Amino acid sequence: MALLASVVLTIIFKELFTRFGGNLYTHIRGGTPRAVGIAPFFVLVLFFPPPGNYLIALIGMFAFFDDLMGRKRIKGFKIEFGQLSRGIGMLMVMAVGYFYFGPVSILIALMIQPLNIADMQPGSACSTVIVMSLLVLFGILALSSPIYNPVLILLAACIGYAPMDYKGRIMMGEIGNHSFAVALGVLFAFLGSMLGDLTSSGIYGQFIFTLILLLITALLIGFIRRKNLKHFLEENLKIMEPSFGDYFMDVITGGGLGDLLRRFVLKKRSIKIENKFLIFLGFRRLVYNPYSV
Repeated sequence: MALLASVVLTIIFKELFTRFGGNLYTHIRGGTPRAVGIAPFFVLVLFFPPPGNYLIALIGMFAFFDDLMGRKRIKGFKIEFGQLSRGIGMLMVMAVGYFYFGPVSILIALMIQPLNIADMQPGSACSTVIVMSLLVLFGILALSSPIYNPVLILLAACIGYAPMDYKGRIMMGEIGNHSFAVALGVLFAFLGSMLGDLTSSGIYGQFIFTLILLLITALLIGFIRRKNLKHFLEENLKIMEPSFGDYFMDVITGGGLGDLLRRFVLKKRSIKIENKFLIFLGFRRLVYNPYSV
């Protein structure tokens, strides 16, 4: 049912957003409706078990506002409405999620960053969700747990949506990648909890194992997008011959929210990295400050 619903809703919203236009339609690649990720969002809200679907519904509302507003800036400030909405949504996921998941809710919310970067290339976010969901599924089965339905629901929602995304005919938008990110984060927390119990490390183990899964996700996205990231870093940021560490740092800290944080921390300072080990780790991308140029 989740798979069928995802397929049907994806087709419906593709046609609707193509006709509506506005910020829900972009003219790249000859015309591409964006925010079609609202289809798997509805599927996840309906089929994903609570409390995960509560957090997905929460972030989805803020993310869709981001999609509707586009790149519009708040008058008198150097921040976009979408960035503000996303930031509030992440804080809400952390706050509400804390009652259900404890401190690991922070990591669930932070999953939004790498999935948002993945969605900048057709099919990348879908590949990430599928690969990492399968990794969680294998982990759950290896631990002999019968609770694997949430993983299958996430896979069904993604696979039903994915074909046209791979072809570049639709875009997830913020509502799509944010919803997938939170759903993945919840699955990571679930597997992390199982591993924490297995190792007798409890909530601390859950946090560490969930963090490891988040970092693996970022590494995977860096690998999938390595060619595009190399071009972006060299052409746009003038980081020549970027290391894989630069790709990883771009996935973890790139985008509007990352640059906004750099603005607060670095202001207009520019830091030059010359140490080879730090270059290998990607510190050139980490400290790149667009407000210094």
